[in-house]
Amino acid sequence: MAQAVKVGLFAAICLVVMAVLIWNVEQINPFAPTQATVDAVFDSVAGLDEKATVRVAGVRVGQVESLGLGPNGRNARVVIRLEKPLDLRAGTIARVANLGLLGEKYIEILPGPAGGPPLPPGSILPGETPPSIDDAMAKLEDIGTSIQKATGSFANVDLGGSIERLAKDLELTSREIRLMVAENRAAVRSSVGNFDQASATLARELPRLADQMNRTLSQIETILSENRANVAGSTENIHQITDKLQTSVDNLNAISGKIARGEGTIGKLVNSEEAHDDLVKTLDSIQGGVETLSGTLGAINRFKMDLDMQAAYLPGIDEADGTGSRSQFLLDVDPQDDFRLYRAGIVNTPLGKRREKTRVVTVTRPDGTVETTTTGSLERERSYQVSALFGYKTPQDLRLWAGLIESSGGAQVEYPLWDKRLWLSFEAFDFSRPNDEAPHLRFTTRYQLNPNIYVIGGYDDFLEGRYDSLFLGGGIRWSDDNIKYLLGSIPK
Repeated sequence: MAQAVKVGLFAAICLVVMAVLIWNVEQINPFAPTQATVDAVFDSVAGLDEKATVRVAGVRVGQVESLGLGPNGRNARVVIRLEKPLDLRAGTIARVANLGLLGEKYIEILPGPAGGPPLPPGSILPGETPPSIDDAMAKLEDIGTSIQKATGSFANVDLGGSIERLAKDLELTSREIRLMVAENRAAVRSSVGNFDQASATLARELPRLADQMNRTLSQIETILSENRANVAGSTENIHQITDKLQTSVDNLNAISGKIARGEGTIGKLVNSEEAHDDLVKTLDSIQGGVETLSGTLGAINRFKMDLDMQAAYLPGIDEADGTGSRSQFLLDVDPQDDFRLYRAGIVNTPLGKRREKTRVVTVTRPDGTVETTTTGSLERERSYQVSALFGYKTPQDLRLWAGLIESSGGAQVEYPLWDKRLWLSFEAFDFSRPNDEAPHLRFTTRYQLNPNIYVIGGYDDFLEGRYDSLFLGGGIRWSDDNIKYLLGSIPK
């Protein structure tokens, strides 16, 4: 089998495998009907990016299509593209949530009551934003302030004044009791008379009650004699419980004594201004560390990375110069905070390495003379080349690149059309080719079938007649959100 066929089959198999993998994981269907969109309004969407996952009860149902300010310019408006049809009822809300403590942010849709009326087209969902790390740090600072006030109040308590007020209150209470007794003297006499009547009644009924009590005591004595062992065990348990309670009370007294004397961590915190100041400094240090960690994680989340795998067939490249296929692997990095772009990649090209080849032909004539002819030629061989580019992005998304293209200096221009579904690209590189060959120029068009799969076509090296060729191919492009979702789907 020829080398060109092997390479072409290998590239085709790789593309089919990657396409099937993405098709299954992302549930891609280019022939599916247009997906519905719904808008939601939030007070803040800090940390939420475009293409962030949208979930209902933890199940992915769509992604964030775009982020922007609302009509009043004071809140955020998020356009959500639903990949699956949802029955949205009145009372449905959207909430920004996190996958774990430091995981990526996503939008959770909380459906309204099942019996509610359906939401009309164009309805805007109200959004809820969870407390941020800054809010948590503000709460922590309030707690520190409360502790500072509480510890300071112990030193300002006026015990002498409190005891004096308590004595006055007791004196006033005793005076009111004497007045109450004087006012209710008649009632007291009536109560004494009632007591005399009760005593007479008790004298009449006492013999009968004594007889009943004797019978009851006999029954109790019988029960105790039958359950003496159980009563003894219960009494022992009561003694043990009492001892344990006494031990607990002693421990509490010892702890409260240490706190009052300023011993231990709590005692020092209550009685020592220095310990209080150290606690405040510790809380400030924790706040600074959390703010630093939040800034670092925010900087990492702002980077957007795209992986690109591409293969193309070049029918104009003959077998003498190499097999007619080219494949490449690219990594694009977008900091998303300014105009900078970065690109790195590896390219397998049929016209990579140049090699000087010398051919010597010796001819012996019938008359015995010998003629030697020497010819030289420059041949190209398949090899791996490196690309490393720095880019500049304009507000209109025109992208200008400069750096290494296939291991030689060059530049590239890219421009999108049709809502970024069609991309036009022009590359110029390898300006110092041997034998006065023209620079390597390439024009490429790329059409996105969906956000991940695309087809390409164009004209390569059209200034050099020996190597010029049309080309046609395709590729797969994964964003960092796709990679996170794919890695999260791997069974553990």
